[in-house]
Amino acid sequence: MLKTEEELLKKLSIADLERANAYAKDLGRGLQIVRSFPQGVTIFGSARLPQDHKYCKMAYDLGRLLAENGHAVITGGGPGIMEAASHGAYEIGGRTIGLNITLSHEQFPNPYLTECLTFEYFFARKVSLAMAAKVFVFFPGGFGTMDEISEILCLMQEKKMPKMPVFLVGKAFWKNFDKSIKKMLELKLIAADDVKIFKITDDIKEVVKAANRIGHPKISENFYDGFREASAIKMG
Repeated sequence: MLKTEEELLKKLSIADLERANAYAKDLGRGLQIVRSFPQGVTIFGSARLPQDHKYCKMAYDLGRLLAENGHAVITGGGPGIMEAASHGAYEIGGRTIGLNITLSHEQFPNPYLTECLTFEYFFARKVSLAMAAKVFVFFPGGFGTMDEISEILCLMQEKKMPKMPVFLVGKAFWKNFDKSIKKMLELKLIAADDVKIFKITDDIKEVVKAANRIGHPKISENFYDGFREASAIKMG
C-alpha cells in the first residue's frame, strides 16, 4: 500500500502524468471563464431539434427574457436548444456563454455566442456548466441531457453542490421521467425531499422569476465558495 504522495507519483507512468496534466489544463481553462462573469442560468437540451420546433421556440423566448432581466445565458454552445436560447439572449445584447466540446458529430459552436470555450473532456465541461449557474434549466434532450440532469440531481441530493433551482421545461416530455421518480419514491430508493429538488413546468417565466429572486451576485461571490454554509434557495 502506498503511504505517501511521493510514492504514488513514482508509480505513475509518464502517460498517466500527461493525462492528469491535460485534465487539469482543461478544467483550469473552464474555471477561468466561469470566474469572468456573475453566475447566470445554465440551459441544457437537445442539439438535434430544429429551430422551428416548439421547444426551441420556448428556449429562444427564455433566453430573451433572461437577457432582458440582466442574466447571463450559459449553454453547451452547440445547435438545437442551445442555439435557440443563445439566439434569444444575443438578439437584445445579452451575454451568452458557450461551453462547447469536441465531438465527432453535431457539436459545433452556434453563431450567437459572446464568449465560447471548447473543451476536450466532458467532466471539465460539466464542472464549468455547473459552477456557472445560479439556476438550471433542462429542456427535452437525449442521453447527454439525461446524463447532465442525473448528475446535477445526484450531487444536490448528496449535498456535493449547492441546491439551486432546477426546472424541467416541457411537461409532456418530462411526464414519464416524473413517473419514474415517483416509482423510486414508492420503493424508498429516494427520500421525499429529493423530489423537491426539481420542478416540471411549461411556464418559462417561472425560471426568470427564480433568477430574479436570487439576483445578480458579484463575480467574486460564486455560490460554490463555502457552499456548505449556504442555505438552499427555494424555487417558490
